[in-house]
Amino acid sequence: MDVLIIEDDALHRSYLHEAVRAALPECRSVVEAENGLIGEAQARSSRIEHVVMDLQMSERNGIEAARTIWRERPDTKILFWSNYSDEAYVRGVSRIVPEGATYGYVLKSASEDRLKLALRSVFMESQCVIDREVRGIQQKSLGNSLGLSDVEYEILIDVALGLTDKAIAHRKHLSLRSVQNRLQQLYEKLDVYESCGRNHEGSEGWFNLRMRAVAVALQRKVLNTSALERAERDLQATGRM
Repeated sequence: MDVLIIEDDALHRSYLHEAVRAALPECRSVVEAENGLIGEAQARSSRIEHVVMDLQMSERNGIEAARTIWRERPDTKILFWSNYSDEAYVRGVSRIVPEGATYGYVLKSASEDRLKLALRSVFMESQCVIDREVRGIQQKSLGNSLGLSDVEYEILIDVALGLTDKAIAHRKHLSLRSVQNRLQQLYEKLDVYESCGRNHEGSEGWFNLRMRAVAVALQRKVLNTSALERAERDLQATGRM
């Protein structure tokens, strides 16, 4: 077994290297990459199928790197090791995992023993390992009635990119009325009306609901800059419309 570590912090790379060696005595070699772009190239050239990586990195973040690695080798087992349990990251990972893939999502705040257990579970036993905090966010965002549906989340992204209702309807193959209905649901779930003081005298007309929804989503970490940068690249790649 060969393991690829993709992490932009040298101290964290060293820590992961030691953890991999301790948890996986079967490991023949540990290859290190200092960002997602180099990690993609290493995974491609060495055909490594066991990867542990950070999510927030320069050059190319973990979600982008994992999406490329999985597209080229969908059987690759990836353990995400991150400081972040924001909904934007959790949802971003969930949206790129191939059907049937084995992966893990462990926070850097977890103990060394927890990390070692996750390494063995994902790489040796082909078990998905998701930290409880991350799992809770997954359930809230994907299964809870108060969480945004995939369509609502995609519409929120398009709103943040500055697209009009008509443009969103065209991109999502929805009617204009469907987009507007989903926007209303999105506002309700994000408590946009409440945060705008809908029930307070004199507040009417103070807020743009679309911009307020984006602001609230950023504050609650439903959106982050990585998600928006990725969406902007996708928008440019598709020629906008």
